[in-house]
Amino acid sequence: MTIQASATPLSIPARPELTGGRKIGVLLSHGFTGSPASMTPWGEHLGELGYAVEVPRLPGHGTTWQEMNTTTWADWYGEVAGSFDRLSRTHDAVVVGGLSMGGALVLRLAADQPERVSGVIVVNPALATKRFDVKLLPLLKHLVPSMPGIINDIKKPGMDEHGYTRTPLKAAHSMMQAWPPLVTDLGKVTSPLLYFRSTVDKVVDGLSQPLIIDRVSSTDVTEVRLEDSYHVATIDNDAPKIFEQSAAFVARVAGTPA
Repeated sequence: MTIQASATPLSIPARPELTGGRKIGVLLSHGFTGSPASMTPWGEHLGELGYAVEVPRLPGHGTTWQEMNTTTWADWYGEVAGSFDRLSRTHDAVVVGGLSMGGALVLRLAADQPERVSGVIVVNPALATKRFDVKLLPLLKHLVPSMPGIINDIKKPGMDEHGYTRTPLKAAHSMMQAWPPLVTDLGKVTSPLLYFRSTVDKVVDGLSQPLIIDRVSSTDVTEVRLEDSYHVATIDNDAPKIFEQSAAFVARVAGTPA
């Protein structure tokens, strides 16, 4: 299967001489039907500050939506968990971040391994939805393979997250089946949390934010409103705010000079 050039994973080594002698890793996960392209500028910014950065390509992404329809939440989580494990073995601290479904994946990781996650950054994370048609997915996925896509909800002109124009329904159902167990386990999340939320988001509705904020056990929680971006805020008008505030957050929770 041919992988699109825009879906190339990003991997940047640590430069501890820039981070007080400590090797700090940052793992960033893109979202459902998206690609590493939505996270690469953010990762490159953190890399320039001396942090090791890993932006994996989730299985089934960056190829075709048909291939994605053969993958599941377990595959995507396995990729994220594997990248995190490799960073953890060779770095003094690791912070995890994610956009949309990527936010859910890193929250799952923080719930499963709270003692190893130094901090969590989420941008418009998805853990629930008000959409009625979701209730029909168990049936629909057997009748039609896909529906129109949800990519490029971006306010800034000319930007492209290089995602799929179709939403693979078997994959979508797998993602949504993983939401209730994660919501149940949010109380296991104890790491510091930085939460970015766009005021206008046509992909993720308002259900996820209160679920996360009310249920995590983290005592260090910062919420940041993004007033000039839509869903894919990591490459939208508020990207500089995300980059700068996340860099300060990583420095603080990982114990490095700001």
